[in-house]
Amino acid sequence: MGNFIGFLLLWRILGNPVLAILVILLIVYLLDRRFIGLFPSFTRPFKRMRNISKLRTIISNSPSDVSSRHELARLLIERRKYKEALELLESIHASSEDSAEYWDDLGTCHLNTGNIPQGEQYILQALEMNPRVKYGRPYLRLAGANKTSDREKAISYVQQFQAAHSSSSEAYYLLGSMYKDLGRNEEAKQAFKESVEVYKSLPKYKKRQERKWAVRSLLKSTL
Repeated sequence: MGNFIGFLLLWRILGNPVLAILVILLIVYLLDRRFIGLFPSFTRPFKRMRNISKLRTIISNSPSDVSSRHELARLLIERRKYKEALELLESIHASSEDSAEYWDDLGTCHLNTGNIPQGEQYILQALEMNPRVKYGRPYLRLAGANKTSDREKAISYVQQFQAAHSSSSEAYYLLGSMYKDLGRNEEAKQAFKESVEVYKSLPKYKKRQERKWAVRSLLKSTL
């Protein structure tokens, strides 16, 4: 009722119902970005493209800049430009062998360019070097890569991820999503419920960071 009254007031003030709806949607979006984070950032893709352009210029002027090449590869992975990212990562192989993040990025590119066994080997190498690299998400990538060809292996990777993240609302949300992809709906619902329970137990300063995962889990647990 309150929302309807607000809409009527905006309609009267602005003199246009479509404009009133757009203003309400903008307010909802800004409130979400400030307090929850369910909606994607409209500015992030533009910032990423700007950073990619900047890194290309740096590399053009300094071809031996390893850190810029790795950062560019990471941004290209976010854009799903795996082939180009793979070429960049292979060019810095000799300088990056001690980095777990490097091996995970390299493995991710291989997984998404059709070379799953090699990608799996590299990601496992990253996890051996640092079991908590990238907060355990490599386990979920491995689970996703195996979910159609070897469901038991996929479940094993999901369980390893769960063991490493027992106090994270986000972790349980990702766990539930993976179980859902694997067709294990009861385990998925339980994981979503655990996500909400974990959120309730978090200290106040952590709740802002984890709130969007708890909300997403709540929505999925009721479906």
